[in-house]
Amino acid sequence: MRPPLVRARRSVLGGVCAGLAVHLGWSVRRIRLVTVLLTLCGGSGALFYLWLWALVPLEAGDKDEHLVIYRKLPVAALLVMVGAVAAMVSFGALVEGDESLTTRALVVVILASGGAVAWSLGFDGPDPHRTPRYATTVRIGSVALLLLAGSVTLSARPNAMNAVLGVVMVVFGVGVFAAPRVVALWSDLMAERAARVRQQQRAEIAAHLHDSVLQTLALIQNRAGASSEVARIARAQERELRNWLFAGDEPAGQDLAAELRSVAAAIELDYAVRIDVVAAGESVVRSSAALLAAAREAMLNAARHAGGDVSVYLESGPDSIDVFIRDRGPGVNLDDLPGDRLGIRESIIGRMMRAGGTATVRPVRRPSGASSDQGSGSGSGSAKIDTEPVPVGTEVHLHLEVSA
Repeated sequence: MRPPLVRARRSVLGGVCAGLAVHLGWSVRRIRLVTVLLTLCGGSGALFYLWLWALVPLEAGDKDEHLVIYRKLPVAALLVMVGAVAAMVSFGALVEGDESLTTRALVVVILASGGAVAWSLGFDGPDPHRTPRYATTVRIGSVALLLLAGSVTLSARPNAMNAVLGVVMVVFGVGVFAAPRVVALWSDLMAERAARVRQQQRAEIAAHLHDSVLQTLALIQNRAGASSEVARIARAQERELRNWLFAGDEPAGQDLAAELRSVAAAIELDYAVRIDVVAAGESVVRSSAALLAAAREAMLNAARHAGGDVSVYLESGPDSIDVFIRDRGPGVNLDDLPGDRLGIRESIIGRMMRAGGTATVRPVRRPSGASSDQGSGSGSGSAKIDTEPVPVGTEVHLHLEVSA
């Protein structure tokens, strides 16, 4: 069975001959030779090549290279060279007084220069070998050819035909110079319009889902309890739906708040816990790996030993980052832990110290004198006044100075 007919990504021009060679099982040289011979015989080979180029799809690539094309032939630069040769021919024809050759040569200059810029804008973008400097050089060369040829034509023989061609070339040169900017502005305008339409559609869907699906998921969590499997599944689905609705078309952020939310979502899938992440202050794009790892370890400890609800608060400023992780468990006192328990001492405190920061772990206690309800056997409740502070959770504070 023959492989499908697709254009090759690594090609000389358009990948048509290489794709045909793979499809037919022939050598690439034979396909190219047949194409050249057919082109010399009335131009049918060139028409067939262009037809396949327009209709045959590009071969599938990797996820990161779905738009990448590698071309060996610098088509835009070659077109600029063709325009330069045509300009020299037109100058020679002007000196000899050959009006017909001058006109034809100037038309070639216009077509070659415009084609070079059009190729650079339309086809060289996905090619990593064609750098922005290459595109700028092609554009400057094309504009220089058009302005030079037009100026020389107007000054050498100012007749009607040459005047028209000269003006056309000067105007075309200005257009060629401004074309990339115009194309970029038009692309940005179309992208903004499409994004606005998608945002409006997403807002309509969000309003509908908020009144139905999201409220249903929230009700399931409240009725099932934070420690149940049903609540965990409902919360995961709610988070995915909210991210899709309210994140928009922006790529997933790599700041510290987004990374903490991602870690919290992963922990919630493995433990019967609910983790709320709140961020305040400036966005931290380049966060410390040690800070993120220590925060993850603190959230894991809270999920394993406390359960229930866990609160994570991120406060970032221009000079420092603070992360607070607080659970509602029995409370942890470092002095009461055995010496061989190195999870908190090494994974959190030691890791932050090696990164140049600090970490404190302390139990959170209810103030003395606060009342708590105690149920009696008959079902009635009586208020009990706590004479000593009662542990009601653990708070981990991670602090890291940020260098400017």
